[in-house]
Amino acid sequence: MYLTYQRGALHDLPDEPEAYDAVLARVAEEALARITAEGSLERPGCVLDVGDTSLGVTSLLALAFQRSGGALEHLVEPVRRSLDFHLRERVYVHDNPGYPNLRVRDSGVPYARYSLGDGEHPLGDWPSTVWALLQAVNLLDAADGLLGHAHRTALTDLARGYWRRLTEITWFNPQDATSQAIGCVVGGLMLARHLPAQAGETVRATAMELYEREVRARRLADRGALLPAEHGGAYDNNYGPISLSFLAQAHRISGEEVFAEDGDEIARYIDARLSSCGYDVGGPRYSEQHCGFEAVLGLRHFSRRIHGDLGRYLGDTRWARHAAGPDGALDGHFAFMLVWQTQDTTHWHRAPRKGAVRHQLRREGVSVSFDDRLTPALVEAGRTVLLPAAVNRQHGIGPAEDGFLLTRPFGRVRVRDAAAAPGLAAKLVTKPVVTRGGDLVHTRSLYVTDGLRLWLVVAVDRRPGAPYLLAGLPYATAHGDRLAKLRQAAGVDFAVPGLRHTTGGALVLGGMAVAGAAGLRLTTPDFPGTDGSAYFSSATTIDLTQEQAAFRLAADPRGFGNPDEGWRHIAATTAVEAPAVRHGPDDLHLFAVRYGPAGTADEPFLAEFGRDGTDLAVRTEAFAALVGPPSGDRNGDPTLRLAGHS
Repeated sequence: MYLTYQRGALHDLPDEPEAYDAVLARVAEEALARITAEGSLERPGCVLDVGDTSLGVTSLLALAFQRSGGALEHLVEPVRRSLDFHLRERVYVHDNPGYPNLRVRDSGVPYARYSLGDGEHPLGDWPSTVWALLQAVNLLDAADGLLGHAHRTALTDLARGYWRRLTEITWFNPQDATSQAIGCVVGGLMLARHLPAQAGETVRATAMELYEREVRARRLADRGALLPAEHGGAYDNNYGPISLSFLAQAHRISGEEVFAEDGDEIARYIDARLSSCGYDVGGPRYSEQHCGFEAVLGLRHFSRRIHGDLGRYLGDTRWARHAAGPDGALDGHFAFMLVWQTQDTTHWHRAPRKGAVRHQLRREGVSVSFDDRLTPALVEAGRTVLLPAAVNRQHGIGPAEDGFLLTRPFGRVRVRDAAAAPGLAAKLVTKPVVTRGGDLVHTRSLYVTDGLRLWLVVAVDRRPGAPYLLAGLPYATAHGDRLAKLRQAAGVDFAVPGLRHTTGGALVLGGMAVAGAAGLRLTTPDFPGTDGSAYFSSATTIDLTQEQAAFRLAADPRGFGNPDEGWRHIAATTAVEAPAVRHGPDDLHLFAVRYGPAGTADEPFLAEFGRDGTDLAVRTEAFAALVGPPSGDRNGDPTLRLAGHS
């Protein structure tokens, strides 16, 4: 089962001017074949996100005309006719019945509708009006040679009305969707350039004030970054990159450094979240539905600014250039993003960021993305992606005892990065944690990669009991540039190469191996159990994605609920578990696993432990490390010395 929305790296889309001219030529051909006698350019059968779509296609025709230097004269009449249609048929001034977010009733100020019928989905009218404003100002930008004085005046007045509706007549950002709020700010900044000086300065000042008060002041913290809130969460991996595109456009047209600075912060955050292949999961609106072309402008613009390969982001390449219906037909929704990325001349930065990143360890095809508590949120090695596994409603990758994860910090989490050994990169994370019985113990987790494999070594203060390592939920594997969900049938065997049970009972996951004779074990939760919806078993959810399972437990499965909250309700998942290593210092429980391609007979997985003074000595087939005690150096920070084998 391919993950439907994770179809390809966005930087693989050609971005030279000729490619965009070819896209616009195809758009014009389809639009001219579609336009009705009344001038509508809407996609046939479109009933939602419809109020701005004809105007969006009109703006694309205008852009094609502008880029041709006026040579495409046959586009002039369709542009004017379709603008007349929008002005006549798609501008609403009477209040939509049931709309709850008005500050002024019966104002007569225009807006666009999400659905055309009275009282049908009125909640979507605010973002539809934002989108209509953006389509309008893009058309104004390309008006020379296309629109006469009357058309230009009518369109400018309409855009001013849209701005008033968004900022005066309704509450601002009523859906708590900051991507929409930033889009509204962009619309105001673009509109200001088409107004007389004093009026334009007033709109610009209002747009900047709204950004400071309603966007920046409401940002939420995650993984060391301040991020625009999206439906109550700090980040959404569908709408977050769209916000980045809005910030790129705001910076391009205004020159205000605040947009660049905030975009840089989001871009660095996204880069740390993404796995090496560009996969990400999580967010308050959609967990796995990635946007496509809507993200290109922001990811491309800021990839250059942060010098990171953001374009590896796996997007929905069915929407590679513009929105489309189920039949692939052109849809004008989000047309403004195609306009802006066509105008932007930035090229992708394709090399990974240099230097250590607190919430990520990455080298070539291996990556570990850490959450706010420095617990792995996503592991990729051997073209296989693992999510945190769940046991007893606790989620994570790390040591556990009696079904209780020892990953939640109870004190300062400290990190030490090391890249001194040739070809190796490493991160040491130390945490004080509390056991189920309330005892304070220290954990030290060492992650080492050579770009092909990932070694995870964990040391936990020894105490009574038999702890084990929860090594993750095997979730997806890469096939070319796409991800497929790992499939399990007949109990424990996954139907993908590189994942099997050996004759000795040890599990090999893309070559995943464990130190010690007992080997790895694959556990599958009882299903359906007492609450079938609260379990995610690879044996029985072959065609169910993480997102779908999460929405079943979310507050509103229609799409406004928070799938991250729903996923946190999952009681147990399929999980890979590793027992403790049998030999080592007797004051520690020790674990060692290796993720990645299967080793050769000449290089089996090796993990040996000893003491070097107060340091824990670790030796594997690829490196040797000295891990300092939990007390750390004079400042309490972890100490780590790493050397590769020659």
